[in-house]
Amino acid sequence: MNKIVRTVAFLALFVAVSLAGFQVTSGPFTKIYNPSVGEPGPWYINDHTFIKDTKGNWHLYGITHAEPPDPENEILFAHATTSVNLTSGWTKQPWALTVDYKYFGETHLWAPHVIMHKGLYYMFYCGGGKDHTHYALSLATSTDLFKWTRLPSGPLFYDGYDARDPYITKINGKWVMYYDGNSTPQGGNHVVLYRTSDDLIHWSDRKIAFTDPEKGTWGGGTESPFVVNYKGSYYLFIGPRGGYVGTDVFKSNNPFNFDIKNRVGHIQSHAAEVIQDGNDWWISAAGWGQGGVFLAKLNWGV
Repeated sequence: MNKIVRTVAFLALFVAVSLAGFQVTSGPFTKIYNPSVGEPGPWYINDHTFIKDTKGNWHLYGITHAEPPDPENEILFAHATTSVNLTSGWTKQPWALTVDYKYFGETHLWAPHVIMHKGLYYMFYCGGGKDHTHYALSLATSTDLFKWTRLPSGPLFYDGYDARDPYITKINGKWVMYYDGNSTPQGGNHVVLYRTSDDLIHWSDRKIAFTDPEKGTWGGGTESPFVVNYKGSYYLFIGPRGGYVGTDVFKSNNPFNFDIKNRVGHIQSHAAEVIQDGNDWWISAAGWGQGGVFLAKLNWGV
């Protein structure tokens, strides 16, 4: 009997270890930035982005507001910098951007994503609008990561429902913007949408990269999309899933077609961003009531 029990236990352990080997996981999260410093009460950072400048300094930008959550009145982008490393030395900077109600009907500032191209920094973000089926995806640029100028011609495009959370990367020579929305601008399934561009200004029509079976308008589990090419496979990070603090990871050979059946990870993170620093991979976490921004080592499991 003892031999049988030991054999069953060994097989169960073998299966668990084997499954874990294919799963994307993270190490423990450590707080790296507290937005409440210098404020009279607690503040939060929600969707955010990291970028390293040409001098090797890291910059963090994100939605920020005093607690409790007030998404429709999130009108500031936080900015912090460090010259040490990703996990320490973060210093609060003046707001990176403040809402401009006169800029083509802008109503709030959500989910910045910053990249650099040909010496210019591009900040993509959601500027909202009065019509949730016609939300603005906007762009501001900077030469120094401190002073930002909105595109004079207005938002890049409009989409719904509450189209938001842009993430930009380059795939096969074309710029690709992934963002959160619905199967139609009026509602339907929560989906990850994408558009392509040659110049970061003019974008194609919307297409769908991932469809969640859940339907609705506000919220949903396809927020904060982030796509990474790792060792020839593409990984899509989205949430919140399995609770407010939860990000699922899906794997595909096609960056424009992810299937809910191909989940390869679940990480205790809200608004996760994936950061590569040399050979190290990190994943972040933030959100309402979370107390700041956190980082953990990301383990691909392959």
